[in-house]
Amino acid sequence: IDLILSGQESMDVLPIVQCDDAAIYQYTGGTTGVPKGAIGLHRNLVANILQFREWLVGLEEGGEVALAAIPLYHVYGMVIAMGVSVALGASIVLIRTPQDLSLLLSSIQQYGVTLFPGVPNLYAAINKNPDVLAGKYDLRTIKACISGSAPLLPEIKQQFEALTGGKLVEGYGLSEAPTATHCNPVHGENRTGSIGLPLPDVDARIVDAEVGDRQLAIGEVGELIIRSPQVMAGYHGMDEETKLALRKGWLYTGDLARMDEDGYFYLVDRKKDVIKIGGFQVWPREVEEVLALHPDIKDAAVAGVPDATYGEMVKAWIVLQEGRSISPGEVQGWCEERLARYKKPMAVEFIDTIPRTFVGKVLRRELVRMHQAGK
Repeated sequence: IDLILSGQESMDVLPIVQCDDAAIYQYTGGTTGVPKGAIGLHRNLVANILQFREWLVGLEEGGEVALAAIPLYHVYGMVIAMGVSVALGASIVLIRTPQDLSLLLSSIQQYGVTLFPGVPNLYAAINKNPDVLAGKYDLRTIKACISGSAPLLPEIKQQFEALTGGKLVEGYGLSEAPTATHCNPVHGENRTGSIGLPLPDVDARIVDAEVGDRQLAIGEVGELIIRSPQVMAGYHGMDEETKLALRKGWLYTGDLARMDEDGYFYLVDRKKDVIKIGGFQVWPREVEEVLALHPDIKDAAVAGVPDATYGEMVKAWIVLQEGRSISPGEVQGWCEERLARYKKPMAVEFIDTIPRTFVGKVLRRELVRMHQAGK
């Protein structure tokens, strides 16, 4: 300001930024191990912003209002809440503490928010908010919401869309391809449980999870690999890890998924999170989705813990709805009615809160650590 008032020109020279220069070192959440710094180039971020700008059909240049309730220091918030909004010429409403639902809801109403990227826990909290259910807030300005970072349960989507009249679609992304590679259409068919279709210019395959050199048939579960302009340059200072993740132009995500006959993808679970019980495999996400349907359960997480007989067993950590009470046996019975018997939790622990990253991913390694410390 002093330079402007004095009429002097700044002596600082702005750097010349090239498309292949590093724009961000986005550290992975570390949900399954040591965090790694994914190097996102300027062209990676620009590519993903342009992909989503085309994907969000029906939004008008200069006519939208975006709610930035997810951290801008994380690539999800940086690309979707900030970058896409700038590309749209949208106004941006910054929310410092999304846990303050009164502030968040009043901001939506006051500013007429139309674009609202977020995480499932946030949409679920809005669905259950007494003031929302009583009709004290007008949320009908919302046009489009993109949910990421954790699985979006169908009932959360359905209730949120009924409350707002907007579209809530699930997407998929990772720090290594900042930020997203798949999304359900905003105006088109949304398939229950699906992370949607690949974004423009994204190639995706399902390959065998053991070696990763054999493409699987439609419907088979394997590792999701991606080739696209937003794929990172590598991991900062970790050459061996980079070689494992980037092979022959493809990014190996470490996520297990399947693809249906129309090209919709379905995330099954993290490759490292698979629970191996004797000769069987259990995916935590499948069990968590069943637990989430129980009316007395507010939140739940599942992980494999050591077992002397089978190597591992399924354990569930449960957060109950306020004022509710159920027994471990009731939890197990609920699961046994809806899952193969070997998939039901052999151990159940009730806790106050599920440990998660700041974007909502379950910290399974923390749950396992808690289990071992409690033995």
